[in-house]
Amino acid sequence: MSGSPTGSRRVVFVCWGNICRSPMAERVARSWAADQGGLDDVEFSSAGVSREELGNPIDPRARAWLRRHGHDADGHSAHQVDAEEIAGAELVVAMEELHVRRMEQITGRVNDNVRLLTEFDPGAPEGAGVPDPWYGDEEGFGDTMASIEAAMPGLLATLRGDRTDAG
Repeated sequence: MSGSPTGSRRVVFVCWGNICRSPMAERVARSWAADQGGLDDVEFSSAGVSREELGNPIDPRARAWLRRHGHDADGHSAHQVDAEEIAGAELVVAMEELHVRRMEQITGRVNDNVRLLTEFDPGAPEGAGVPDPWYGDEEGFGDTMASIEAAMPGLLATLRGDRTDAG
């Protein structure tokens, strides 16, 4: 599996602008991995496929839901994913099929390390994505949080199962 030069394994969550869904998923994954242990070698980050929100913090509504669920919501600055970041990650987790296609445009090929977040949720319909809450009210962010949390057990189990080292 691919990893960073420091030997850690990298997981990148990707949405459109990197201010709602992907940073929420990143922060939830960090919290759950820390709580469950055994994934200290995994580095979680997030990015967007567009440049629209470059440098912006997490959306205030997403921040409120993260804090409400006990997750860190500080220190985020939106950035656009690039081909090097995609190639250097063990796993790139997209929120919608649109993001998968945009990353294919960025790299010029199908990326074998890219999967939809909902693929890790056994209750999600095949091909379902995580709807973009940005256009709605704060309650839509609650639905996003629920979708992210539903996928976390499967995602973390996959990361544990993919381990190639003995430690």
